[in-house]
Amino acid sequence: MSSDNQFLVQRREKAQSLASLGVKLYSNTFKPLNRVADIVPRADQLEPQQKEESGERYSIAGRIMAMRKFGKAAFISIADASGQMQVYVRQDTVGEDAFAAFMKWDIGDIVGAGGILFKTKTGEPSLHADSVTMISKSLRPLPEKWHGLTDVETRYRQRYVDLIVTPESRETFRKRMEIIRLMRDYLSDRGFMEVETPMMQPVPGGATAKPFKTYHNALDMDLYLRIAPELYLKRLLVGGFEKVFEINRNFRNEGLSTRHNPEFTMLEFYQAYATYDDLIDLTEDMISTICRLVNGTLRITYQGVDVDLSPPWKRLTMDQALVEIGNLDPALLADDGKVIAQAKSLGINLEQQAGPGKAKTEIFELLVEDKLVNPTFITCYPTEVSPLARRNEQDPTVTDRFELFITGREIANGFSELNDPIDQKQRFEKQIADRGDDEEIHPELDFDYVRALEYGMPSAAGEGVGIDRLVMLLTDAPSIRDVILFPHMKPEDRTEKEAQRQETDSD
Repeated sequence: MSSDNQFLVQRREKAQSLASLGVKLYSNTFKPLNRVADIVPRADQLEPQQKEESGERYSIAGRIMAMRKFGKAAFISIADASGQMQVYVRQDTVGEDAFAAFMKWDIGDIVGAGGILFKTKTGEPSLHADSVTMISKSLRPLPEKWHGLTDVETRYRQRYVDLIVTPESRETFRKRMEIIRLMRDYLSDRGFMEVETPMMQPVPGGATAKPFKTYHNALDMDLYLRIAPELYLKRLLVGGFEKVFEINRNFRNEGLSTRHNPEFTMLEFYQAYATYDDLIDLTEDMISTICRLVNGTLRITYQGVDVDLSPPWKRLTMDQALVEIGNLDPALLADDGKVIAQAKSLGINLEQQAGPGKAKTEIFELLVEDKLVNPTFITCYPTEVSPLARRNEQDPTVTDRFELFITGREIANGFSELNDPIDQKQRFEKQIADRGDDEEIHPELDFDYVRALEYGMPSAAGEGVGIDRLVMLLTDAPSIRDVILFPHMKPEDRTEKEAQRQETDSD
């Protein structure tokens, strides 16, 4: 029998022994009146070996994270969502029967305790229990305290265990929720209205990506999990809402990496009568404000690299970035044929129909992107790769679009919106005609969106911010899986599944 199975057998035997003593293993009657974080400071004010004079009774509940037994007394450490506290249990205080059952408890059990506050002779704020209650018996042992959950595969697949034993992981997700709350508050305070748009769409649009496909029986039609909410949010601009935003999931049927998960969280927002310059200013202020509130500083470290988020942030056109950082000759960028030839010479595999705009963008991604450590806005993206962005009035080969890069990663993408229905329809048609075998471009034109534009959409600007990547940056997380509670994983090994099945069957 493996050591893991041996531990499981021992836990189940203990559970049966407790049940035979009349202990409810999964009770639902204990209601804690206090949080650990609220009462530890009170106990901390006491002198060593002193009890709180008021004699006020407190009760807490949580998971046992440590246990030390001394015959007729024991110390356990109980952790709730707010913190961790020591509890002192004595046989002569809780009673002989209750203490006998208590001594069969294990690390990992969820329990309740009530009593008065005191401080041990070593200065540890503690609760002297006059009653202890089993709330939920743990049948699986936690990872060794001094090892933690170091196996990355297990951390992601069994996030519930990771959260129990890894304080840093809990703090990452606490920060994630704080970042999203601050983002929501920032936009709401500036007059943006939060909305909800369809997660299943008849025509996927708003980005270039392979969608997940499903089928609706009652409607007898294919539907697609959305790759972006953009086209629906802009329909709301047509309808008269002038400032809208949505924080929700997008789905893209792509590979897994440290930067990509097929299900991810985006903020998208749109503002009527604004330009991409307005959104650049807003983005710089929003992200720097959130960073200061979450981390207390604008100078952070990401994976050992110093990053300064202090405004103003650098702004370069794509051509300027290719010259200054990619070391390309400006004369080469002005010649369409040479740009395409340069891309091919760098080993970039261009589709036959790809033009200089696509070639230039691919060169930028290869030579420049990973060198943009401090916040940098790259503007003037080629029209060829920006089917939804407004053409620049001075140079129609580029658009009024920007992408924000920090630590070599795209964090945000925004642009002045294309609101000319004729131009939009033509761009959709060209994109479809040039798609070839590219599954990231949907073969069906979104006629309803074009029809919406024909009713008139105000001039506007819109943007998408990758929340997962922003959280990675602000929490110093190396992988997107570290900031997603339940990231997608490959199926467990069949032998592991069989072992789990045998363990469950033996219960």
